[in-house]
Amino acid sequence: MTAGLTVVAPGLHTTIQDFGRLGYQALGVPVSGALDAISLELANRLVGNSADAPALEILYQGPTLEVAAESVRIGLAGGSATMELMGERGQDLGGWRSVVLRRGERVRVHRLGAAVCCYLAVEGGLAIERVLGSAATFTRGGFGGLEGRTLRAGDHLSLVRESAGDQAALALLNPPDIARDQPIRLVLGPQHDHFSEAAIECLLTAEFTVSKDADRMGMRLDGPRLGHRGGYNIVSDGIATGAIQVPGSGQPILLLADHQTTGGYPKIATVISADLPVVGRRRPGDPLRFVAIDVAEAEQVRRRERAALDRLIAEMTSVRSVGDLDVERLFAANLISGVVFEP
Repeated sequence: MTAGLTVVAPGLHTTIQDFGRLGYQALGVPVSGALDAISLELANRLVGNSADAPALEILYQGPTLEVAAESVRIGLAGGSATMELMGERGQDLGGWRSVVLRRGERVRVHRLGAAVCCYLAVEGGLAIERVLGSAATFTRGGFGGLEGRTLRAGDHLSLVRESAGDQAALALLNPPDIARDQPIRLVLGPQHDHFSEAAIECLLTAEFTVSKDADRMGMRLDGPRLGHRGGYNIVSDGIATGAIQVPGSGQPILLLADHQTTGGYPKIATVISADLPVVGRRRPGDPLRFVAIDVAEAEQVRRRERAALDRLIAEMTSVRSVGDLDVERLFAANLISGVVFEP
């Protein structure tokens, strides 16, 4: 058997994702890819991978994995998720860091906290066959990733590398905030003229809530209904990730990574690309507020966000490997008061 990770417990919804498959929407193939591309890139950088290497996207509840290789370096990024090393060396490893594990050791991802997703990357990447140029899993179509589905107990995830390299472990000491309360920036259109002025004002002033009807395809938003100016049917046209589509019910639907490629309901606005990872982290019950900007400002925001991400990557710091003695911390501790004499 090739070097890999064995899935002991799959978690609630764990799939393989990268940045998605571009250029095939005209053929009806969604882009798919990571809900939170920022956390995916940071997880990959923690283990020395390219930004878009295939990694595990973990939603709601994390998996338990066993090392079936000489050694493997893994990195976890996203929300407040942490890794727990199980067994004799059992300890909480934290998150936003990389760590080297040995054959037979088990690690569990848990405590996702307020973010719906996190990402676990492996040094060298997962050995996954590309479909239309991407390893991203599209479960509705049954392709990409591992047999086009979520992980199951007993799955073997083959690795590109047989063992971990000898570089130092890395950590991000000041990880990005999940931005749970950040207003989501959008550009009005492409069919905002199909809505009343009151509907547009409502979109930009009211607070919406992510409903329980939310998945990788999109999230239905609870809140005030958005009224159409005339009818709610249009000739089907292309849909961009982040589009806010409003059917006849007036209840908006924010479309995410696995969205359909065309639709016949008017789209009142589109979330800017820089804020898509922020939306992707939101859980059912989380609030959503919107603010409108223009395309030029959206491009500026995108450039600023890219620069901020590059700074985070540059700030990654070497940390101790699991089990190493922290001598400096030991010398700084008051050990004398802890000594007990027994005759």
